[in-house]
Amino acid sequence: MIYQGDSIKAQLIEAGIAELSLDCAGSVNKFDRQTLTEFKACIDQLKTHSAINALIITSTKPAFIVGADITEFIQTFQLPDDELLSWIKNATDIFDALEDLPFATISAINGYALGGGCETILATDYRIADTTARIGLPEVKLGIMPGFGGTVRLSRVIGADNAMEWITTGQDHNAEACLKVGVVDAVVAPENLRDAAIDLARNVVSGEFDWRTKRAPKLAPLTLSKVEMAMSFNLAKAMVLGKVGKHYPSPFAAIEAIESGATLDRQGAMAIENKIFARLAKSPEATAQVGIFLADQLVKSKAKKISKQAEPIEQAAVLGAGIMGGGISYQSAYKGTPITLKDVNQAALDLGLNEAAKLLTKQVERGRATPQKMATVLNKIVPSLSYDSLNNVDIVVEAVTENPKIKSAVLAETEAKIPANAILASNTSTISINELAKNLKKPEQFCGMHFFNPVHRMPLVEVIRGEKTSDATIASVVSYAQKLGKTPIVVNDCPGFLVNRVLFPYFAAFNQLLNDGADYQQVDKVMEKGFGWPMGPAYLLDVVGIDTACHAQQVMAQGFPTRMALPNNNLMQQLFDEKRLGQKNGLGFYQYELDRKGKLKKSADERVATLLSQTTQAPKAFTADEIIARLMTPMINEMIRCLEEGIVASAEEADMSVVYGLGFPPFRGGVFRYLQTLGLNTFISQADELAHLGEIYQVTDGLRQKAAANEAYLAQ
Repeated sequence: MIYQGDSIKAQLIEAGIAELSLDCAGSVNKFDRQTLTEFKACIDQLKTHSAINALIITSTKPAFIVGADITEFIQTFQLPDDELLSWIKNATDIFDALEDLPFATISAINGYALGGGCETILATDYRIADTTARIGLPEVKLGIMPGFGGTVRLSRVIGADNAMEWITTGQDHNAEACLKVGVVDAVVAPENLRDAAIDLARNVVSGEFDWRTKRAPKLAPLTLSKVEMAMSFNLAKAMVLGKVGKHYPSPFAAIEAIESGATLDRQGAMAIENKIFARLAKSPEATAQVGIFLADQLVKSKAKKISKQAEPIEQAAVLGAGIMGGGISYQSAYKGTPITLKDVNQAALDLGLNEAAKLLTKQVERGRATPQKMATVLNKIVPSLSYDSLNNVDIVVEAVTENPKIKSAVLAETEAKIPANAILASNTSTISINELAKNLKKPEQFCGMHFFNPVHRMPLVEVIRGEKTSDATIASVVSYAQKLGKTPIVVNDCPGFLVNRVLFPYFAAFNQLLNDGADYQQVDKVMEKGFGWPMGPAYLLDVVGIDTACHAQQVMAQGFPTRMALPNNNLMQQLFDEKRLGQKNGLGFYQYELDRKGKLKKSADERVATLLSQTTQAPKAFTADEIIARLMTPMINEMIRCLEEGIVASAEEADMSVVYGLGFPPFRGGVFRYLQTLGLNTFISQADELAHLGEIYQVTDGLRQKAAANEAYLAQ
């Protein structure tokens, strides 16, 4: 044995050939501090071993290396600048030492080689992958960039253009794609991987392959002319700007690292990567995106734990075959759970089935599904006009009109027709689960299951616990949501639950801002381009539907009669009265027409400005900062109240709910991350300046106490 650690061992397996085997504790290999320390110690031992002529690196796990353990390294990112720079240099020195070993090195890649795993294989001379391999550098998704030499080595292995595409998109690639671009040298069947690596090592030892020549380009500057460099890097920057905008610095930083190091040897280029990585790791965007990653892990871990107590959902049903019912049916069937689509008239059933068929057709057209898959999925959706079709269901999701009387009647009627142990869930967006449960004989088997539109795209499902909902019911619904490929977050009952409860103070603030003379188009532009929302409030109301928003607004006003009372000058109601419903009828704050690709395109409508001007104050200019403060302060305040009242269990779950349910800008990390970035005292001062505008701007005593005690809402 050459080296033996807890995660890594190295030994001679035949004359001249050594094997470094990765076997970390747990289900996967990843670079935590211990593994990185052992990796260095092992390389140091290998370097001095005179009997080695070639080294193969293998994994005992189903994946090669899934990346670095970000949960450990996030604390490192908070170090003072000089200490962080020293740390990242010491880390890259380990991979340089691997690349500088005085003999040939070969990676045998099975499963995922991501982040630090990809950077490991890039430091070896040869790379053989099996057909299960997925290789990539996903760091930009965390707001950072490759930091173990990835920008330097990948650009020299596959060229600057390909490297920039890989790194700035953060996508992983299958074995054949990696072979085509030159990331790997060969692809073999999984059962042949280790033998193929050993065979290559033998050929290297015999002198058939010149490993020194293979290694040399990675140590030298890029071979690009000044014209080629200018074209490549300018095009890459333009493409990134077009895709992600100005709010995400990590892909631009990666391009900067490759460009600045292009004319330098490995040592010079690596020093540049170190400096840019250290700068980027301390940025608020990196803190926010790493925070999202950790919060997402917490949410998924919590759901997984809850699901362990669940009775399996093998057969589902949905009541109401509209757009939502069709979307839920599609999602359930697509993910493998058969579902009955129940409605009271055939026209509605046809609409629901057409919705599912339309989604599947798009999947086939894009090459993401086969016609056979489409047929299989459609066969799992059974349309029905009769309750008799529900005699074997495990769960029924009610998705009828958002009206409490209609929902209550349908739920009570359905309860009498389904198996005694079946779960009832309501896909309501605002109506109290406790109120809907009053007419049910088994309220313990009832909860909310709030999907977001469009169902197939939106990742969040709010699972709403009523006063009498059992743990077993919650467990089964959480499990079913996961089975649908969704991220479930359990919240307690209140008007609007969590997501809509925090959204409507934002809409109320928008209404008030327009009443004070703001231009809704300018507000949308600021909230989209400045703050980073995918849609400004006017555009979002058009997408939600002005009629839907007005109904929900009334529900919220009844639930919170002082804080969310209907405004004296209700601009949403004015648009509704003018039959401007938003995208659904082509007229809202904007007007909509289909473009050549069949997508709705919005444009300004002068009639709206004229309509609003009849009841609002004279036009007034607001700065971007004023607009952001006016709109975001009420949302933040309401989210704090939800946490204090126990509607949501943690700040992390609250953040993921708005990221996944509303499209809250990921680079800001969610409401609580944004609040933490602002600083609690700064936010309180900002809110106090606006407190005269109403209760939604007034902060809680709990927030003041937290600020005074210098406490944070988030653990990380």
